[in-house]
Amino acid sequence: MLADGERRMSGAVTASIEDLMAARAGDAAALQRVLVVSRQNLRRYAEYHCQINDAEDAVQESLLLVSRRIGDLRAVEAFASWLFRIVKRECNRLKRGLRRLAGEAISEDLLPPLRFEPVELGHDVARVLETLPAHYRRILLLRDLEGMTIEELAAHLDLSPQAVKSRLYRARALAREYLRDDPTLP
Repeated sequence: MLADGERRMSGAVTASIEDLMAARAGDAAALQRVLVVSRQNLRRYAEYHCQINDAEDAVQESLLLVSRRIGDLRAVEAFASWLFRIVKRECNRLKRGLRRLAGEAISEDLLPPLRFEPVELGHDVARVLETLPAHYRRILLLRDLEGMTIEELAAHLDLSPQAVKSRLYRARALAREYLRDDPTLP
């Protein structure tokens, strides 16, 4: 359940506009709430973009920078993208430092490798999702695209966690079956 004023975007809880505006104006309690709400999202993002051992350091440094510079934020609506850019820069800084210590050449391309998936795969998945019953399609989208936890799904769908797990299992099994039985797929 979301606290009063918090928003959900793409499966992640974000700070409220009121807290962001108050933190930007210098309210220490609002800043604390913003940092607490942002920490989990930053951690998840840093785990993808940083070396395993650097994720927590990147989050800590990013939160420290945010606490110092939140007054410079021009538009509170841009907070999430600003926050993630800070973490990404911090991850890159830590990668460069690690390479300097290891004596390796430092490349300018520190982005993760791009993974291109065939367009057909997206079409196949979309076609399978369309064929699933609505309650299976919904739980798959909420879990796998929105990134909701079992507990969040249970609250959102008004089901027990065990029922959520069962429904998710059946939805994935049915999707696999549709993919396996589709004669148009290789």
